[in-house]
Amino acid sequence: MNHKVAVIGGGPGGYVTAIRLKQKGIDVVLFEKERLGGECLNQGCIPTKALVKVADLYNEMKNSSIFGINVEALSYDYEKVYERKNAVIERLVSGLDYIYKKREIPIINEEVTAVSKPGDKFSVKTKSNEYTAEYVVVATGSAPFELPQMKFDGVDFLSSSDVLALKSLPEHITIIGGGTIGCEFASIFNNFGVKVEIVELIPNLLNNEDQEIVKKLNIAFKKKKIKIHLGTKVEEYSKEGDKITLKLANGKEIVTNKVLISTGRVPVCSVKFEDLEVEYDRNRIAIDSKMETNVANLFAIGDITGKMMLAHTASKQGLMVAETIEGRINGNENKQPNELIYCNIPRCTFTEPEVASVGYTEETAKEAGFDIKIGRFNYMANGKAIGMNATDGMAKVIVDAKTDKVIGVHIVGSTATELIAAGSVMVNLGLTVDMLDKVIYAHPTLSEVIMEATEDINNLSTHKI
Repeated sequence: MNHKVAVIGGGPGGYVTAIRLKQKGIDVVLFEKERLGGECLNQGCIPTKALVKVADLYNEMKNSSIFGINVEALSYDYEKVYERKNAVIERLVSGLDYIYKKREIPIINEEVTAVSKPGDKFSVKTKSNEYTAEYVVVATGSAPFELPQMKFDGVDFLSSSDVLALKSLPEHITIIGGGTIGCEFASIFNNFGVKVEIVELIPNLLNNEDQEIVKKLNIAFKKKKIKIHLGTKVEEYSKEGDKITLKLANGKEIVTNKVLISTGRVPVCSVKFEDLEVEYDRNRIAIDSKMETNVANLFAIGDITGKMMLAHTASKQGLMVAETIEGRINGNENKQPNELIYCNIPRCTFTEPEVASVGYTEETAKEAGFDIKIGRFNYMANGKAIGMNATDGMAKVIVDAKTDKVIGVHIVGSTATELIAAGSVMVNLGLTVDMLDKVIYAHPTLSEVIMEATEDINNLSTHKI
């Protein structure tokens, strides 16, 4: 069974790569041992956003009296919430299955055990068969990081996948890890009325985000009575009945019902590379700017590369690999995609309020030696935000003072994860403040916070308080 390209892994990196290759008329086979969509669609991005919607809606209804709407005896049926979440997943997976069937892309539902190159082609082995391909793309993803002293058991100590399998909510949950996943689940559970505490080893939540933005999120979390323990860790724990007691390094104790461990993710690849000395950077497959490993025509994309563990990073890497492979097949080595600048990939955290960013933070810009100018604008001075009762938030635009180009956009507030698309255009196209002066924003919209923030770079914001 010979194919031009073999893609190992059907997550947002692998499945997108295979589709793009097929669109270009290139023969491709996809290996996926479970279901199309990978962790993101089945146990990550999509199901959590389905929960975010319901949790936000429930919380808004609880506070609807501010709009003159009185809702009595408000409640939710979490089992139905759980079923809806699964229905969303099934709809999307079924859609992917249909796309693959329509495009006639073969899917091998087996685990790839080994890849070798005995001749001029790669050999891709599963337990039952062997396939050959001229190009191989490894997209095997990542898994939740497990603390050695606190193993996942799916009952009391939960991974981010385990927590999505809950059919009922606890009274109290403690989240170990204050990164994107931890903060998102903290917001979800809090909006459902669960008592939430976060324990984070380092002194900040969302440590990779702009710290001025993070402070705004901290304030919002405290208003929502999410208890945050920073700069500490769990030293020991005990369990009695349905209560778990966590003893922290700072001397405090937390008595809780469930523990969600969200201390990051680790790249995973069980494929054995036989007689191929594939280079690794720790547990990540090392790649160059073309996503190619040190073995010619062997590529790696997504979380297994450890570059930026986001679904859209994997997808973009995959699209670039497809373009590179097309160029080689057609003998056009000059047809190469532009280098991917990982700093300029948008980052989104679906908390309430949302956090979204692209490009340099204030801290990383200064570390990189930029002389910067900053524009800021608060949601509280935006007409649409006031009408929505969504005044907790701010937009922040960072500019290279020498070139006047936008090098960073950061937003905390309602629909920040949608608004950041404008920031991504600014940063990735290298737009200057003068260019942005030509842009007209619709009124009244939340997008005007970005307009006012860019105007504020030169102290020209009309509505800044």
